[in-house]
Amino acid sequence: MPDTTRRRPLGHLVRRILPLAGLTLLVSACSLVQIDNPQNAWDPRGPIAERLDGLFWMVFWIAVGVFVVVQGAILFAVVKFRDRPGRAMPKQVHGNAKLEITWTLIPALILAAVAVPTVRGVFDLTRCDSGALKVNITGHQWWFEYDYPDYGITTANVMVIPVDTPVCASMTSEDVIHSFWVPALNGKRYLIPGQTTVLPLEASEPGEYWAQCGEFCGLSHALMRARVVALPPEEFDAWVADQQTYPAEPEPGTPAFEGLQIFQQRGCAACHGVNYGPDSEFTNLIAPEAFNGPDLTKFATRDVFAGAYLPRDGETRKEALAAWLANPPDVKPGSFMPNLGLTQEEIDKLIEWLETLK
Repeated sequence: MPDTTRRRPLGHLVRRILPLAGLTLLVSACSLVQIDNPQNAWDPRGPIAERLDGLFWMVFWIAVGVFVVVQGAILFAVVKFRDRPGRAMPKQVHGNAKLEITWTLIPALILAAVAVPTVRGVFDLTRCDSGALKVNITGHQWWFEYDYPDYGITTANVMVIPVDTPVCASMTSEDVIHSFWVPALNGKRYLIPGQTTVLPLEASEPGEYWAQCGEFCGLSHALMRARVVALPPEEFDAWVADQQTYPAEPEPGTPAFEGLQIFQQRGCAACHGVNYGPDSEFTNLIAPEAFNGPDLTKFATRDVFAGAYLPRDGETRKEALAAWLANPPDVKPGSFMPNLGLTQEEIDKLIEWLETLK
């Protein structure tokens, strides 16, 4: 008996599947646009980000207007001049100078309306005020270093700034091209080896703003994160005063002191520095200029570490430290911090010592 089942052509299935796939992608993308997303460019929290946001929406609504007019004109032409029996050829407008001048001028005016504020914004948002707080940002694989030249402070992973104060970030890279991006405060800007780029920042309200490297820079690019913490001016001054102090040296015979000895014996000071002050016997812990790990002097005052990737959600600080010290490359692929084969006892003592660095 012959098979009478009607087979649908492949093109028919593709035409039905593609719109559904496109709709699925659109809906899933919308789920990311939420007001509490920590890396949400739609929620500006400073005058610079607000200006960028305003420029975006201006261009967006101009584009929507152009789309509506063009599509409306196409639909009108399709309906008005559709082919019908006995219908004469529509009047042609080719060579009509007035029409051609008109539809050349209109796009030119629209482009000018977009270009003028855009170009002005590019120049305004790539230069800093003369009285801005200076912060030098250096990109490393895979963490950000922050240096405050006016205060003699060097820290990592967490950048602290005062509210309602212009900040001028001078940025470069020690290895490959990175990009510093704090969506709530400004757009992305490259960090390029051997060059200095400038990024103005300003926060209008206290809070913690998530940052991210926005340029692929290696295996752990996605885990190269940062935090920008905006504090009221008096709290920022208190933070500066605290960062300018030295941590207390651990008492001999304590687990923290033994952790410091493990730090010395395992060669950690080849990449990490700890400054106990000019009168300390531990001056050998100050890392050489060419080290590739963050300074640990005030490590315990930072709420995140390992390129602001740890602790992860649901993980305590000690749990994260234990996992990191046990096998850094396993936690962060490509990490230059090697697996030293530490025992659990050594890890516990190192954690005790690290928590004294405040």
